[in-house]
Amino acid sequence: MIYNWSIFYLADMKKIESLIRNIPDFPKAGIQFKDITPLLKDPDAVREAVDAFVSELEGKKIDKVVGIEARGFFFGMLLADRLNAGFVPIRKPGKLPYKTYSENYELEYDINSLEIHQDAIVNGEHVLIHDDVLATGGTARAACNLIEKMGGKIVQCNFLMEISFLDGAKKLEKYPLHSLIKY
Repeated sequence: MIYNWSIFYLADMKKIESLIRNIPDFPKAGIQFKDITPLLKDPDAVREAVDAFVSELEGKKIDKVVGIEARGFFFGMLLADRLNAGFVPIRKPGKLPYKTYSENYELEYDINSLEIHQDAIVNGEHVLIHDDVLATGGTARAACNLIEKMGGKIVQCNFLMEISFLDGAKKLEKYPLHSLIKY
């Protein structure tokens, strides 16, 4: 039997998308929050998402998967396991117990920061960055800056979903990007 894999892939993404719930006005008025907790409750959908990410990475060398706090940890750990790679968390300030490097990034009306352990990435390692959503791109760009300052080579930036109208991809133009779902 001949399978049209693109139809199966599209069906899987529709299922995954149907399990992402919209929460209006969270965390503040005017924001439509994309809640992935219903997706996380469905082991088949989680497996399908991980399969879709892994198929996109076929033939690419990955030494470390970097997950961005906190929702990037869920799929980041699963991807690290499937890719036989190490996992590295990037967290908000004060959450990591060892010596860290820090990178500031701008929010709409504020400045925030991310941290990574100083021994997390070895010079020359091939790194996959993963987060749940690409919105304005500030967080992901800060993560890329940290990895590159440590000598890591960014293979790809992965996102479960991308909010396209916010133009976050523009801040990551020099990196390969892959988002399972685009809004």
